[in-house]
Amino acid sequence: METLKGILDYYAQNGSYVWMQFYRHFLMSAYGVLFAAVVAIPLGIFMARRRKLSSWILAIANIIQTIPSLAMLSMLMLVMGLGTNTVVLSLFLYSLLPILKNTYTGITSVDQFLLESGKAMGMTKFQILRMVELPLALSVIMAGLRTALVIAIGIAAMGTFVGAGGLGDIIVRGTSVSNGTNMILAGAIPTALMAVAADFFMAQIERRLSPVKKKSRKQTGIGTAA
Repeated sequence: METLKGILDYYAQNGSYVWMQFYRHFLMSAYGVLFAAVVAIPLGIFMARRRKLSSWILAIANIIQTIPSLAMLSMLMLVMGLGTNTVVLSLFLYSLLPILKNTYTGITSVDQFLLESGKAMGMTKFQILRMVELPLALSVIMAGLRTALVIAIGIAAMGTFVGAGGLGDIIVRGTSVSNGTNMILAGAIPTALMAVAADFFMAQIERRLSPVKKKSRKQTGIGTAA
């Protein structure tokens, strides 16, 4: 109870500061994933078209993923200096693998019969991509974005070591003072809640975009109308 009271007291005294760091933390995560999506989704589609190159591209993305976050930030800091840009670039690199892999999986798992049907109807390759492949692969791509966002929120806490701010600032401050447990939890709890909320929100979008869900809703509507 004392710990809970201490956390609440910290929020009462530093509410605006916590909210500012929460907002900063989320923006860094969101921008990193957004920029990764802009690159990784077209690249994943390209991989689906050139499957011989997919193993090489995924291998490079896997290597990036294995680099410890603190080491990545340190290397990027030498080039870009301190600040949020370094963290956003780091999150961009870490977000590539899940989005790439899910985009590639989603596009390649589309039923070949549907693709042949599209060709038989006289659709161009772009029309097949836009009207057949992407709609059917969208829920899988969203699952990759969901994974990337949750990972990014966790890694963004390391941004405090390169002067980017975020909720990691509160956590690190708690480790540098005596009896800083309340301060550590005051930074860790919002970080965890942000990750859980992002995962839940993205999961809802993923379910809504699922072709199976759409089909079942249509069938339910037909049955009800009958």
